[in-house]
Amino acid sequence: MSEEKEIEVKKETTNQEEFAYDASSLPSLLPIYYKLLFPYGPFYSWLSYGGLNKTTFSNREFSFTLQNDIYVRYQSFTSQQEMEKEIQKMKPHKIDIGAIFSHPPKDHNKYHSGIFKPLEKELVFDIDMTDYDDVRKCCQGADICTKCWPLMTMAIKLIDRALREDFGFMHRLWIYSGRRGVHCWVCDDKVRKLPNKARSAIVDYLSVIQGGNLEKRVNLKDPVHPFLRHCITTISKQHWEEYRQAQEILETPSDVEKVLKMVPDAEMKEKLKTEFNNDNRTTETRWERIRKATAERYQEDMKKYRKLRYTPQEIMLEFCYPRLDANVSTSINHLLKSPFSVHPKTGRVCVPIDIDSVDDFDPFAVPTISQLCHELDSQKAEKTEDNSDGSTRKIHLYKTTSIKKHVKIFEDFVNKLLADSRKEKLNQKDATMDF
Repeated sequence: MSEEKEIEVKKETTNQEEFAYDASSLPSLLPIYYKLLFPYGPFYSWLSYGGLNKTTFSNREFSFTLQNDIYVRYQSFTSQQEMEKEIQKMKPHKIDIGAIFSHPPKDHNKYHSGIFKPLEKELVFDIDMTDYDDVRKCCQGADICTKCWPLMTMAIKLIDRALREDFGFMHRLWIYSGRRGVHCWVCDDKVRKLPNKARSAIVDYLSVIQGGNLEKRVNLKDPVHPFLRHCITTISKQHWEEYRQAQEILETPSDVEKVLKMVPDAEMKEKLKTEFNNDNRTTETRWERIRKATAERYQEDMKKYRKLRYTPQEIMLEFCYPRLDANVSTSINHLLKSPFSVHPKTGRVCVPIDIDSVDDFDPFAVPTISQLCHELDSQKAEKTEDNSDGSTRKIHLYKTTSIKKHVKIFEDFVNKLLADSRKEKLNQKDATMDF
């Protein structure tokens, strides 16, 4: 990548925030955020699942990371009021959510490990941009920009479709991590009770890229699974052209070497390498050459060159298919950052993503805690809205800031979740009575 392009990417990454965030200001901003902006009501409704089971919330583990990286596990609360009070008192720099245990986590020292154990938890996924460092040229590590964020967009689309269509999971909450990735919380009742072995099976189903230092980490065979066909179609029709141009995947000799390693035919590989080293073609024309050459070679002798049949599709999957952190998903007892937690490095709030408009989600437009406190400071301390009868009522202050639309996405998700939970409970009750 040229020096000019590197500077352009850095500007894209650093000049997005309208309000500058200084990490040293976090201790002074968190008390305001937790007192006036954190959406305790819908947050409690989510984790209590409508109160259908009294221990669902009280036996839930919370973990707080305090200033100076002090880590406090096994926090639990009996009510929304107790949770609010403790969060406002401790002012955690990060909140993590864990499993629902057999007993209240705050009393864990009273029980030995055979009695105190995790019973259930949402199925969660963690997708981190750092795991894509081998397929992005614009950024590395914790940095992101508009050229690599489409990888997260693809990840959300592909995984969400599989969870919905292939597994029938209805309640999927996608969250921006606040810095460089996304999380997913699958909240269906049947999912929360899944044992670790079943969670591992789901992760295995969703895992396509093989681990290790293999030259070729995706291998497709006939018949190609319908799930993979959907993934290939989504990537090729909606994202591949934009991605390969943004990342210039065939621009330099090292780029060419990297892609051609995935071509399982030594003779063709060397021929294309020589050809590309002696021309000034663009990524676009070089990609079309690879696609056409592998197709023609396969047509020459379908049996002899069968490994070339899906080479372009395998390359697309290796560059664009989601990288899942399997350990996060396979263990009930794994903690994951809470929605509406504030990322201490960027100051950005971990907000829900509307799956219906995921293409429009801009991580750089997500409000920072500095921005939200500035918005609060510029308004009156108290706001009201009209009731249908002409009277007025106080409204939550977060509804007067730019976090409002993100809380609305969360509230809509929670309302649908609770409505379906109540319906399921009634169906179970009716089935028992009929019996």
